[in-house]
Amino acid sequence: QVQLVESGGGLVQAGGSLRLSCSASGTTFSINSMGWYRQAPGKQRELVATLTSTGFTNYAHSVKGRFTISGDNAKNTVYLQMNSLKPEDTAVYYCNRRQGWGRDEYDYWGQGTQVTVSS
Repeated sequence: QVQLVESGGGLVQAGGSLRLSCSASGTTFSINSMGWYRQAPGKQRELVATLTSTGFTNYAHSVKGRFTISGDNAKNTVYLQMNSLKPEDTAVYYCNRRQGWGRDEYDYWGQGTQVTVSS
């Protein structure tokens, strides 16, 4: 089992910055990728950014140039630096850790952290 603990959410004014952190513990092997997803009220959960075990990053178009994902393999931690925040970034942000590949692929999720951007 893998446990993911997120931190760093909160309330910020438009144009401000926040940094989210997610630490993994438990049976942390065969990591495929870690990433962040978000879900706004009444909307589906969507990808924000992912970081693969080989260092490849992928961002949603809406956050490119504003958000940066990074990781510390030694600490099993992934970060999301969010700059130039907009009210439309308001959502619950979920940490994701994918372990294994193909048929053995499995997703773990954090409990979510609220990010609110005021206009």
